[in-house]
Amino acid sequence: MPLPLPGFFTYALPSSMEALVQVGCRVIVPFGRSKYYTAIVCRMHEEKPEDYSVKPVSVLIDTTPILLPSQLEFWQWMADYYLCTLGDVYKAALPAGLKLESDGEEIVRGFKPKEEVRVRLGEDFQSEESLHTLFDSLRKAPKQLDLLMRLLELSNHFGKERKEVSKHQLMKDEASSAAAFNALIGKGVFQTYMVEIGRLSSLNNQETVVKHVLNAPQQKALAEILQTFQQKNVCLLHGVTSSGKTEIYIQLIEQALSEGKQVLYLLPEIALTTQITQRLQRVFGNKLGIYHSKFSDNERVEIWQKQLSEEPFDVILGVRSSVFLPFQRLGLVIVDEEHENTYKQQDPAPRYHARNAAIMLAHKAGAKTLLGTATPSIESWYNATEAGKYGLVQLTERYRELQLPEIKAVDINELRHKKLMHGAFSPDLLNAMRDALERGEQVILFQNRRGFAMRLECHDCHAVPQCVNCDVSLVYHKATNSLRCHYCGYSIPVPSECPQCHSTRLQMVGIGTERIEEDLQILFPDARVARMDLDSTLQRSQYADLLRDFAEHRIDILVGTQMVTKGLDFENVGVVGIISADNLINYPSFRSYERAFQQMTQVSGRAGRHAEGGEVIIQTYTPEHQVVRNVMDGDYLSLYREQIEERRVFRYPPFFRMVEITLKHREAEVLNEAADWLATQLRGTFGNRVMGPEYPLVSRVRALYLKVITVRFERSEAIADAKALMLRMADDLTKQDDWKRVSVHFDVDPY
Repeated sequence: MPLPLPGFFTYALPSSMEALVQVGCRVIVPFGRSKYYTAIVCRMHEEKPEDYSVKPVSVLIDTTPILLPSQLEFWQWMADYYLCTLGDVYKAALPAGLKLESDGEEIVRGFKPKEEVRVRLGEDFQSEESLHTLFDSLRKAPKQLDLLMRLLELSNHFGKERKEVSKHQLMKDEASSAAAFNALIGKGVFQTYMVEIGRLSSLNNQETVVKHVLNAPQQKALAEILQTFQQKNVCLLHGVTSSGKTEIYIQLIEQALSEGKQVLYLLPEIALTTQITQRLQRVFGNKLGIYHSKFSDNERVEIWQKQLSEEPFDVILGVRSSVFLPFQRLGLVIVDEEHENTYKQQDPAPRYHARNAAIMLAHKAGAKTLLGTATPSIESWYNATEAGKYGLVQLTERYRELQLPEIKAVDINELRHKKLMHGAFSPDLLNAMRDALERGEQVILFQNRRGFAMRLECHDCHAVPQCVNCDVSLVYHKATNSLRCHYCGYSIPVPSECPQCHSTRLQMVGIGTERIEEDLQILFPDARVARMDLDSTLQRSQYADLLRDFAEHRIDILVGTQMVTKGLDFENVGVVGIISADNLINYPSFRSYERAFQQMTQVSGRAGRHAEGGEVIIQTYTPEHQVVRNVMDGDYLSLYREQIEERRVFRYPPFFRMVEITLKHREAEVLNEAADWLATQLRGTFGNRVMGPEYPLVSRVRALYLKVITVRFERSEAIADAKALMLRMADDLTKQDDWKRVSVHFDVDPY
């Protein structure tokens, strides 16, 4: 059932369905007093439950399975590993259009096939003789005659092969008259009928071209990957930015396709699919399918159905949810930018990591997995170099022997003391941007804060407006002239005076992408400036429009959040500016240095990708910080050696597994009691492996207080029994009267 409830449910199968139902089919079943849900058949048996009366299945939806046996096995692994229910996985995996639900007897179907109105000649007008008579009768109705002639032409009526004609085709001429069309329908000259056309045909309409020829370093890397796959199922490809990893992926995909296999190509961000889609479509044409959350639910249903058909897409390009799609003959999984934290699902359950889930998916299918990145995660590098789990292939040269950009750190602390900063911009960054624009080059600026200002602060009493639902300050958004919470969406108009002391001296503190965009338009009035963040890309087409405009040089300066750091390939970027490196370095997480290095290195790699040179300016209060020096020197190994030793000493991954248990409740006192009880139970079994309970960085979200307990296990320990025990303890907690409304969820590998 698509519900967060453990276990399976048994229903009686009417005799009329016995010969039709199969494992993996959907059925509609009653649940509770008046609810109906779409359940998936996992087993058929003769074992009648003794502790409850069995209700009958109401409707059989499918006569062929919509879920493959391998998928059900994968779902069960995910539920077991990530400590959630099979229903949680089902709800996340299946498109909403395949999950019918109702409050009463009426069941509303979520998926609606896309249909098109087609037009044909009426049966009485098929012969030449009847047509000539018709022509004569329409001489005094020229608009009707024009429409008739247009239908005959479009349908190739007098040719060997007739063509179907849509009403849209027939009527798209401006001279076409709806009145004339309706008159011909009334006379029986035209007949209309509906045809299901689907939504996927428009996705692949490009002609294919010959793929690029690999250079010597790429050929060497490809050969080493294929050799590695002889011994290991997973290979890490560590290639510097702009080394041409995508072309190697294309070669590997072609080989898999030649062997009759399917390929899953994972990306961390929807923004990336826009650019890479074009590259892959040019090679694979209609063999390529795209799957992500910006597609409508109906489109996702059609892709799911196509993957179950006899002619599925051979290549699926998508974000993390693509791991749930049906694959009948999976042979290769590519996880591009494998280090990205957006592969991790935060809420709701299952809180899975798509990279790790994809490795397991491939393992169960007997397929190979390639992890590609310029900045490997600490775990992946450890698995490839010390643990021996993965193979390792390195690509150390940029494509066409281009040089990596020159990276410079600017001390903005000193510049602010000397009053030389222009808002968020140092003189070095402004000069570099000005020179690049004069050369006809483009600029990318990275600031990992959206909105106009981080907070509105009273100059007199220093009060800051807070969210009423969450323990965070509200962010100022100038476009809507509002203060908004980035956790729950709560928003208020900007006050004219301080709510605390009524002072009118209010000031904006901190700088977001919206403010940077506005300042750039003042500093560079002739430049075309655009912003790429969550606020500016809410609609599916906005990603593609921004990237296309930048690629076609209709944008001179692109400012954005972490979206601009992820693998985008533009030929004319001369300068990259990192507005505030300290926001990245000082984030309170054991991964902060690793992620700061990754983001700064990745965004730096957008410069000088197709031309000589390229310049990167890192603005920071701590230019001598080790992470900044690592980025400037391109020294991943030094960063890795320092981080791996810290993690070994302080019991962090990859040496320890972490399970984070979060408890939520509306009342802090009730939450504290429940959290203390659960922590005591856990310590009784797991001892000093248990840390907490403690309040997280943001201790109240959406009006619920939060407390976190962390349990760590050595990597060598088998923890299946420990996980089962933790689930039982959490279940015991919520069965107690005082704590029934305490929400408990688990996050395995919470990073």
